[in-house]
Amino acid sequence: MQTECSAERSMFGRVEGRSVVAEFDGGALTSDAGGLLLGAADQRLGLVRRIARCFRDARDPRLVEHSVATLIGQRVFGIALGYEDLNDHDELRHDPLMAVLAGKLEARREDCAPVAGKSTLNRLELSRERPTKYRKIAHEPAAIEALFVDLLLEAHDRPPQQIILDLDATDDPLHGDQEGRFFHGYYDCYCYLPLYVFCGRHLLAAKLRPSNIDASAGSVEEVARIVAQIRRRWPRTRILLRADSGFAREALMAWCETNRVDFVFGLARNARLVEEISVELLQAEAEASATGKPARRFRDFRYATLDSWSRRRRVVAKAEWTNGEANPRFIVTSLNKAETSARFLYEKVYCARGEMENRIKECQGDLFADRTSTATLGANQLRLWLASFAYALLCALRRIGLAHTQFAEATCGTIRLKLLKLAGLVRVSARRVKFALASACPYADEWRLAAARLVTTA
Repeated sequence: MQTECSAERSMFGRVEGRSVVAEFDGGALTSDAGGLLLGAADQRLGLVRRIARCFRDARDPRLVEHSVATLIGQRVFGIALGYEDLNDHDELRHDPLMAVLAGKLEARREDCAPVAGKSTLNRLELSRERPTKYRKIAHEPAAIEALFVDLLLEAHDRPPQQIILDLDATDDPLHGDQEGRFFHGYYDCYCYLPLYVFCGRHLLAAKLRPSNIDASAGSVEEVARIVAQIRRRWPRTRILLRADSGFAREALMAWCETNRVDFVFGLARNARLVEEISVELLQAEAEASATGKPARRFRDFRYATLDSWSRRRRVVAKAEWTNGEANPRFIVTSLNKAETSARFLYEKVYCARGEMENRIKECQGDLFADRTSTATLGANQLRLWLASFAYALLCALRRIGLAHTQFAEATCGTIRLKLLKLAGLVRVSARRVKFALASACPYADEWRLAAARLVTTA
């Protein structure tokens, strides 16, 4: 038996003798009016337009209602606003905010909305590298990958003296039979193993990979591509590569040494390495016993594996005694002793790589980069790129519009909650489209400042 839904308004008691009622009859309203800032940030970067250039559209122009730029913008803006599913767009296509962001208030055909629904967007996400009879939109992976690096280069007025590229692999759990699905023993689940490359908050690469590989697989190719693109614009900028022990592989270290790229990688401990710092561990244990607090010592030495390394390299060891037991840690680096001490290299340079993990959490937790539920690896890679562009858009909003405000270091999720999820009444006249926002918004000053900065610099 079907449930009968009452058409009566929802009742919420009485306040000072007046009934409190609610109904969805407000007309042209949006719950995402703050998303106008996303549109301003997009105008500043030209992001959607540039992503669209990475696609080829073989559809008959006479039959096209929604351009590739409209589809891409709708998907990127939707992810940034918190809509991870394509199904959400069957309702969002009627949202006035999405229409304004698309620059298209009305559809040409009576049976269409200003922006696309889930079926049309799904055809975009299922696009391949070459158009086919049933997949007429195609994308160029190399052009998409290069765009991420271009965004980093354009964010600087002048070339920096040094940049640090952080590499990391993480798990992307899968709950279906997606292509490239394998069980990973460390993460104890079926998953993908995407490779991320960041430079500070700038995302430079998000490469989706199956999980039956080494964490460093493909890293030489990704780093070579990124470094070559950076050096074409910044030939004198020093580049330092930073990663955990999963990337301390001969192939990557040898490539860095050949191509004038410095590195500092974690190094998995073994009996030989621990034996090298046996004296320092005893000293740390004695100090910890005397003071009741953790103690650490550092040591510099040259080291080579028995057969996998081609040369001896500088290793920095942290001999730490904490909680009643030894906690030795090691890193391998191309940096020499004259420019950085062992303690500074470990504590200030290497340990700072932990901040990259927060960036990955933003991408996956706030922007749904792990929403890889399509059947094919290629379609899931495209989804990952779209989520990554949503991250880049919010980073631009934070960097340009929110500098020196309380949101200058806020996460993407916080920015969305505080500044984008604003109710707005939309009034369309012959001369303008006005969004009337809540007068009592607690972050109105920051919102106005961000809008002024983005529009001024556009």
